[in-house]
Amino acid sequence: MSESTYIPGPVALLGSGETSLAGGRILESLARELPKPLRIAILETPAGFELNSAQVAGRVAEFFRTRLQNHNPVVDIIPARKRGTDFSPDDAGILAPLAQANLIFMGPGSPTYAVRQLRGSLAWDLVRLRHRMGAALLISSAATIAIGATVLPVYEIFKVGEDVFSLPGLGLFADFGMHLSFIPHWNNAEGGVDLDTSRCFIGIDRFAEWCVLQPRDHLCVGLDEHTGLVVDFRAGECRINGVSSVSLLRECDPRIHPSGAVFPLEELSLPKIPQTPRSGLSDRAWEMVVRNASQSQDAEDAPEEVLRLVAERQQAREQKEWVKADEIRTRIEALGWQIMDAPGGARLARTGQDCGMF
Repeated sequence: MSESTYIPGPVALLGSGETSLAGGRILESLARELPKPLRIAILETPAGFELNSAQVAGRVAEFFRTRLQNHNPVVDIIPARKRGTDFSPDDAGILAPLAQANLIFMGPGSPTYAVRQLRGSLAWDLVRLRHRMGAALLISSAATIAIGATVLPVYEIFKVGEDVFSLPGLGLFADFGMHLSFIPHWNNAEGGVDLDTSRCFIGIDRFAEWCVLQPRDHLCVGLDEHTGLVVDFRAGECRINGVSSVSLLRECDPRIHPSGAVFPLEELSLPKIPQTPRSGLSDRAWEMVVRNASQSQDAEDAPEEVLRLVAERQQAREQKEWVKADEIRTRIEALGWQIMDAPGGARLARTGQDCGMF
């Protein structure tokens, strides 16, 4: 697969309000462009340290089901809460729905906790792989900070009182040569006139201290509450949706884009797409996605070349490249295998055998 044969899915980043009116509209805009069936995975990890993380994720899942009821979504909660437990982000059984999700959500919790649990994990490899293969990402609140190149340790500064410092993040966009970090709740005003709670609660002065710690090629994106930035790799553009604005800070100098604005992706950074979707990711993640793309028992005996083509075809279908998908089907058939599509997923069998559809 060459550099020009795949395009990552869109990434929607919210300043807050994943279950608000503004968040719901962004969610629907993503769902409209995705192939059916719509499969949503809600990754519980950022809030995995909370005793009620399952209930929080459950409320988000119910909102998604209700808001997207016309799309008949399959919504799965991924309880990948903590390494070294029965709910580990390295447990393939827990993570199975991620391998077929075409919309993945991460939201509230702790940015630094999310980074600790997800860095180098199977869960994070699956998120990145599915995104590269066309799945949409909806990222909000703490997860928005965590997926950046660097992390603002909000709780450690705002709640614990530590001096301002910076930590490496999960670097979602670093995969594409883009050095971006994100600050949600940019315009928060809960502190009223007595306490500056903007810049995700730490205030302008402490944010300025954090900002100067960043490398020179770094771009910080400030996301106002109930406002989203949609990064569209296919269209090569960024769109602002919601009630307020998004601020781009290069060397701490802000440029503000209001809601409704559209600007070229290159204003963030010129993306460099990895040569193949699996570049830099674990074989384990790739095998999970490939096996899911061909769910029949016979797929266990299929050669690597056939399984690779099945995964490429699935990616082409998710990106609505129907001619390319048909061409790949022909190549699969030439290798002695047939593939048929069903609501539960593709079925793969040797030529002349029943594909076992149901």
